[in-house]
This record gives sequence, C-alpha cells and structure tokens, in this order.
Amino acid sequence: MNTSRLTRFCHRSLHLLASLAPGKRLLMAGAALTLVGCSANPVYTTTGIVLTNYAEAEATPYVLEMNDPEMACTLGLSLDPLVYSFSRVMSAPDGIGALLMLLAANCTEYKAMEAELTYLRANHEGHVNAARDAREQVKRLNAEVATRRLLAFERAMSAYDFDAGAEPLECPFLFNEQDELTFLMGLVTGLQAIVNDANSGAMAGIPRNIAPQAERAVRCIDNEQWGGVPSAVRALVWLLLPDTRPPMSPDPWQVLEHNRELGFDRGFRVASALEVVAAETFGRPDVLAAALEAAAEAEGSMKVSSAYRLLDGVARRVLMHASDKHWAANYGYRTPSNSFGSLSPVSRRSTEVMDLDGLL
Repeated sequence: MNTSRLTRFCHRSLHLLASLAPGKRLLMAGAALTLVGCSANPVYTTTGIVLTNYAEAEATPYVLEMNDPEMACTLGLSLDPLVYSFSRVMSAPDGIGALLMLLAANCTEYKAMEAELTYLRANHEGHVNAARDAREQVKRLNAEVATRRLLAFERAMSAYDFDAGAEPLECPFLFNEQDELTFLMGLVTGLQAIVNDANSGAMAGIPRNIAPQAERAVRCIDNEQWGGVPSAVRALVWLLLPDTRPPMSPDPWQVLEHNRELGFDRGFRVASALEVVAAETFGRPDVLAAALEAAAEAEGSMKVSSAYRLLDGVARRVLMHASDKHWAANYGYRTPSNSFGSLSPVSRRSTEVMDLDGLL
C-alpha cells in the first residue's frame, strides 16, 4: 500500500473510530490502526478528529448563540492554536479554523477600536504627541487584524475547495446552514481584511483581488435567508470597484438600505454594519446618520435571532464604534448611553430624572 493510500485509509479509519462508543473505541484502536502502520500517532489523530468534530457540532452553535462578543473572541484566541495544530497529524480543519481565526481577529479589532478612540480624543484636545502615538498603534493593530482576517478567508475558501476564478462559476457544496455561514463570513472577513489593511497604511499587503472574488462567490448564498448580507457584500464591492457592478443594477446605496431592513427582519444587523462601513469609507455622513438611527430604532422592535445572537452582537459593536468615533472626533467623548442613534448632544430619548427624595 503506497503512502498516500495508507494515509487516506488511516484518516477514514480514524473517523470511524471517533464515531464509536468509548468502550468499542479502545478495542478497535489497536486492531484497526496500530497493525496497519499508520505513521501518525493514532492517539493524536483520534484526539484531533474528536476535538474538531466537537468544535463543529457543539461548540460553534453554542458560541453563535452567545451575545458576548468579547468572550467569543477569546475563545478563538485560545482554541485556534490547539485545534489547528492537529493539521500536523490529520487533514487541516479549515472549516472550524476559519471561524476560530475570525473570532481571534475580532479580539485585535476591539483593541484597535479603543486605540482609535484614544487618538480621536487626544486629537480633539490638541494633545499632539498622544494623538500621534495612538494613531501609530491603530495602524499596527489594523495590520494584525488584516493578517488574521486574510487567514480566515483563505481557510474558508479552502474548506469548501472554492475557486473564485472558475468559469463558469461553480458554487461549493454547502451541506447545512453552518457551512453556509462559514463560507459567507469568510467572504465578509476577506473584505474586512482589505479595509483593515487600508487603515494600516497597507502594512499587511492584503491582495485587493479578494473583493471581486467575494462579489462572485457571494452569489452562491441565499440573500433572504441570511438577512441581506450577500447583497450588501456585493453593493460594497461595487462601491470599491465600480467595474464589477453589472449593467442595469440598482444604485449600491439603495441596495445597502434595502438589505439593512431585511437584516432587521431576520434578527441580526450585519447588513446594517456593512452599510455603516461603506458610509465611513466613502465619506457619506448622511448615510451614516440614517443607518445609525435605523439600527438604534431596531433595538426596540427587532427580535434578535436566538441561533445567531453573536452575529448581531458583533454587528452592534461595529455600529456603536462608528457612533463613538463621530462623538469622540466632534465632542471629545464617546456616545452617551442614551444617545446611540443620534450624532448630536440632543438625546433621542428623554432622560429620566432620578427622584432623590425617594432615596432618603
């Protein structure tokens, strides 16, 4: 038996082993694996398969139901090196690896967000050196985010053997909703990597051809089911690269606004966050104001999808940061707690006055 056939035999045998009950697993380990001379340590390989299967079947759905983006991102930081290290003894777990690296990138982005607010506040107060230092930190952190997001994009494409340059376009086989989400978020992350790289001064060197690849690939995902995210991705690419916009297609800003509302209906504001990113990137304060107001109003009426709370939580973080940047640049402090959705000190909602007499 040649080496490649032996390796495939080992992997198939180990997948079967991982599916057995614990009692049978020990019995079968020696008979099915040791005697065939598998080069990788069967304990390591079996552990990798079991851990990867658990991460895909149980851990990922659990994390997607969380509404704590900070905790979710630390999961990516801690688990990615462990899970992906098993690629040394088994097939690379690109599917779960894409999601873990995506989460890990979010952790660095949250640091970049805080550094950006520090820069804007220092700049507002005229603290030149502090502003210069914070600005440099923003660039370095954005380069790190871009690098991680490129890796997440590449893993997602590899997981489904997708060739964005194939003619005609051949959509990947996506077995279930989790596969669709992994593929879709990989495309979104690829676009984010381009934006992060631009914010870093091109320190990460992210290839710009990801954008047209994402525009083509996202056509493989149902727009209605995924809350307008696929069409919002296409509209963002049309703005970045006008030559990719098909003839007779609607105005990209109208597409973004429509899909923002579709996202509200589906229970997560990812399309809304993409609209805000576009408004900031292309200098449309009118769109930014309308999008933030709509996102804030949706909090009172939108029923967040229980299966994808994390998507909305991460999107809200992006929306709030856009608001915070405006407030920090113009007023020297981040968005007051009762003013999300407004870009001026006049509150959207009346402020309740505490009755101090009742406390005495």
